[in-house]
Amino acid sequence: MNIQRWMSRQYLSFFVTWGVFLPFWTGWLMEAKGLSVAEASLIMSLGLAMRGLSTLFLFPWLSARYSSNTLRIAMSIATLLAILTYIPAESFIELILATVLVHMFYPTIMPALDSAAGILIQRKLLNNYGRSRSFGSAGFVMAGVVLTFFTGTYGDGVVLWALILGMFVFAVLSLLPAPEALQEGASLHRSRNGMLQLFRVRHFGIVLAAVVLLQAAHASYYSYGYIYLQHIEVPTYWIGIIINIAVVAEIIFFVVADRYFQSFSAGSLLSLAAMGSTVRWLLVFAFPNVVVFSISQALHAFSFAMGHYAFMRFITHHIPQSQIPNAQGMYGALALSWSTAILTLFGGFLYEIQPGFAFLGMIVCTLPSLLLALIYRSQERRAALI
Repeated sequence: MNIQRWMSRQYLSFFVTWGVFLPFWTGWLMEAKGLSVAEASLIMSLGLAMRGLSTLFLFPWLSARYSSNTLRIAMSIATLLAILTYIPAESFIELILATVLVHMFYPTIMPALDSAAGILIQRKLLNNYGRSRSFGSAGFVMAGVVLTFFTGTYGDGVVLWALILGMFVFAVLSLLPAPEALQEGASLHRSRNGMLQLFRVRHFGIVLAAVVLLQAAHASYYSYGYIYLQHIEVPTYWIGIIINIAVVAEIIFFVVADRYFQSFSAGSLLSLAAMGSTVRWLLVFAFPNVVVFSISQALHAFSFAMGHYAFMRFITHHIPQSQIPNAQGMYGALALSWSTAILTLFGGFLYEIQPGFAFLGMIVCTLPSLLLALIYRSQERRAALI
């Protein structure tokens, strides 16, 4: 079995569905189900909260009892069935229940894939994580481009069917043969307090805090980037292209990461990521025009991709295999869910004062992240000299 190709296929097929769900779902709720902006936002916020709970608690709990392969198959099938509940759901309460159910299972697939990659890297079966992960980013872009065409032709109703089709394909691919390392039973000795044991791993707390702050700093971009481009009077047909510059930069980074950043330590990578993120948001604030915003999008390779890569580098080098799902669950909940939700509220408050302030405000995360990264980097260097 070509494990590199297998991992790339898994990332590609999952992120195709993510590229349908993340950008289009709020619009689908409003157009297909007739919700107001406030109602759709509330539903998505509840889903984000559930996403944090499922990745922090449900995913590690299941990982302690089932193999990586079994868990991935079960979550893909459960997600497909949960998505189907949107078909009959019409009332506001029914849509809330469907959303909570989907977010109970769907977001766990992402840490499941990264945990699988971490296990394969530790076993020296996967040599190029970045290349495989780049297929995920490419799938995200591909889904957005194709679905934009179909929604423009047939309306937003196709979004649900695209998600169902994408998840069906991912579930089928999950049933195909997987690497033997992922079919081994879960560690029976993992304790109920296993997640807390992570903080006994040297430097885990400081690395986690740095990456949580780094990812939280994307909150204003994720929530207000589109309307900010409208605010600076960018033509609508250009906005999608400009937004995708960030994903293209992410793809390029993941393609070259294992070749050009193999010798960089996690501390060095986090430091570069935090510096790049700080520069990115300062540029957006200081120069409110489409050219500078487009240039700043290239820094997504630092602010998001390099930060994610640095965390993967740390856990594969320092975290025991039995604890990788716990680390991924904590990362998914704190860095990719709850911290983003909190900073979205902060960014919204600043946006109402002045749109550029929403991006400037993100340095309240990037500067502490940079400080923590530099502290960890100095500790890495000191340990290397001993």
